[in-house]
Amino acid sequence: MFACFPLESAGSQQRLGSSTTCGPRVSELTEAGNLAGVQHIILVLSGKGGVGKSTISTELALALRHAGKKVGILDVDLCGPSIPRMLRAQGRAVHQCDGGWVPVYVDQEQSICLMSVGFLLENPDEAVVWRGPKKNDTPPGTSDEHMATVDALRPYGPLGALVVTTPQAVSVGDVRRELTFCRKTGLRVLGVVENMSGFVCPHCAECTSVFSRGGGEELASHAGVPFLGSVPLDPELTKSLEEGRDFIREFPESPAFPALLSIAQKVLTEAPARVP
Repeated sequence: MFACFPLESAGSQQRLGSSTTCGPRVSELTEAGNLAGVQHIILVLSGKGGVGKSTISTELALALRHAGKKVGILDVDLCGPSIPRMLRAQGRAVHQCDGGWVPVYVDQEQSICLMSVGFLLENPDEAVVWRGPKKNDTPPGTSDEHMATVDALRPYGPLGALVVTTPQAVSVGDVRRELTFCRKTGLRVLGVVENMSGFVCPHCAECTSVFSRGGGEELASHAGVPFLGSVPLDPELTKSLEEGRDFIREFPESPAFPALLSIAQKVLTEAPARVP
């Protein structure tokens, strides 16, 4: 099992998720038994809002599912929980049991499960307005919330962090600080993903570098960490996320498809002995 915790700026199984005072905090999730079936924990980080952590988390989960793995997503974006929509799970109910909150399975095969604060809102347009004590695990950056999450997961030996950036300098500068945070906290960096790396024209398939290009790869090189790949902007990817469709299955001809599959494969090769 893989557990992936995408931390927002404000069989094997992956879990990507969020925690609230209404639901479990990360410290509660790590109590004995709650992570017993999770073989690999991945944190999806950036230190920068709007770079596509939810997109990368969703597509990574789908790619791993198609590789025969089970994936758990804990959506740790309190203020903008979008993964339920990306996996067409809006409006689904979560239930409590003796062990805590039961995540929502998004497919009949129960290969992907999801927990998100989006399931706990009575109205999907409701704003989450909380002060520090309630925001236990999620704003962007490298502050208490991130440190609390890393400390809570440390006993379970996280596989590492997947760091997402966009190519332009304003994003790379913030994400560089996230890499420094990982180094200071002893969190291994699996690699850097450059998202929104060019726009693919739906008519001629030419790729235009709207937000510059190569910033993520250069950042990885300077930091001495692996570069996992560049994911271009693609209208088909955007549409599939908005409609909750399986991009990996439905759009194999997309230029974003090989990039996403390559990232998933590189993640899998990081733990060959423990991934069945």
